[in-house]
Amino acid sequence: MKVVRAIWLSGATMASRVLGLLRDQLFVILIGANRWSDAFVVAFRIPNLLRDLFAEGALSSAFVPTFADARRNRGPEAAWRLAGTVVSLVLVVVGALVLAGIAWADQVVAATAPGLGEFSGFTAGLARVMMPFLLLVSLSAVAMGMLNAQGRFTAPALAPALFNVGSIAVGLGLWVAGWPPERAVQGWALGTLLGGLLQLLAQLPSLRATGWRPMLGITRARLADPGLRRIGRLMAASVIGLSATQVNILVNQAFASYEAGAATWLQMAFRLMQLPLGVFGVAIATVAGAGVAQAAAARDIGAAKKTLGSALRLVAFFNVPSAVGLAVVGGPIVSLIYQHGRFGAADAEATAQALACYALGLYAYSAVKVMAPAFYALDRARVPVVGSILGMVVNVGLNLALYPVLGFRGVALGTSLAAGANLAVLLVAWRREYGGLGGAGLVPQLLRVMAASAVLAVVAWGSAQALAAWLPPGGLWRQAVVGLVPVALGALVYFGVARWIGVAELGEVLTALRRRRAPDPVPE
Repeated sequence: MKVVRAIWLSGATMASRVLGLLRDQLFVILIGANRWSDAFVVAFRIPNLLRDLFAEGALSSAFVPTFADARRNRGPEAAWRLAGTVVSLVLVVVGALVLAGIAWADQVVAATAPGLGEFSGFTAGLARVMMPFLLLVSLSAVAMGMLNAQGRFTAPALAPALFNVGSIAVGLGLWVAGWPPERAVQGWALGTLLGGLLQLLAQLPSLRATGWRPMLGITRARLADPGLRRIGRLMAASVIGLSATQVNILVNQAFASYEAGAATWLQMAFRLMQLPLGVFGVAIATVAGAGVAQAAAARDIGAAKKTLGSALRLVAFFNVPSAVGLAVVGGPIVSLIYQHGRFGAADAEATAQALACYALGLYAYSAVKVMAPAFYALDRARVPVVGSILGMVVNVGLNLALYPVLGFRGVALGTSLAAGANLAVLLVAWRREYGGLGGAGLVPQLLRVMAASAVLAVVAWGSAQALAAWLPPGGLWRQAVVGLVPVALGALVYFGVARWIGVAELGEVLTALRRRRAPDPVPE
């Protein structure tokens, strides 16, 4: 596992996630947490769910290892031809899905958010506007796969930042215009399309620099390409597995739709949880996935084990303390980011409660993102499918049991526990099929990380309580101090304790950062 590359990718992803927070902040300032915001959340989930299922989910998992294998074993020309066929099929198949989504938006909204009532028609209209977003991000996912398979991670990591820039630019225009929520949410839907277009265009220069040229076409000879058959086989299994995750999302949405504002509270909480998930979990998973794909192409299981073990240790090192921090000081963080404009104190409190429940599953979410692509790369797609299905069953059962008692909080808690069940399946299956991770020492390292995170929790919570009692109520300055100082203190204490008890990943990260800052040697 190349720690330097993962750290650099994390930094690029951090820029995108921070812009994403600014986008969400502007959204709730303009619209608040109400039926208008719920309508947007539900409408955007239709193309976004299909994106997660087909584009950035099944297609990416299947395409990256297949493209890497074709490039290594059959040459660049065969790899580019395979990519051109995939792009052509995306244009046809996803284009048809977009048209179907536009035609049947009313029926889809009624089925997935039955509690919206009179807002269903308005929500369907927003969904029709945003359906082309699916095609844009599907093409972007193919470009991202080609770049990642060749070890180029910067442009794909920065591309989502352009999506956020487009949305923010439109949002600022809506803010200046002073539109009411029902009109602002319609303008925001158009901003989503602009952001999707920018995300695709941002990757094209890097792609052309690799030697790629469009090789579009769908012929009988191209459809007989063994690489395309492999992609189809892996995608079929991946779609089944990821469908379970998407069913979880739809079930959660259906429950939340009966409570005004709940869909927005859950969405904002999950976005905050995705900050460490994206910065650390997805970044590590992207680098590890490419490494495992290359090891699989070389038929080197030992290298795949080493890469995967290193990735899981890094996930624990970063995301366990992140989860603890979000659970302990989530309230001040939510208030600082979201409690402005039309998003009130009650909305912030509800979002913080959802965030604490989501944070419990952060480590499992991140570890699944590392483990699942490894099985796809090794042509063992059945395992993540079984894990996803079990997670779906657990999630549905927990929603039915917890929602009547905890409301929207039960939705978030059930999602986290279901992620843990999914991870358990992957870990057990890996041990049975590949004999563990080559002495990676995951459990001892996880226990040390948890011990350091416990100290973080005490310091962060204590400092947050002391500052809240000491500072006068009200004002952005108070929100900033109470929200940020405990986070900084907790992080310093965590790294200090981690060094004291011998968490090796701290040294690896510091070494990687020093190497990144060091100037490149001058060639002779």
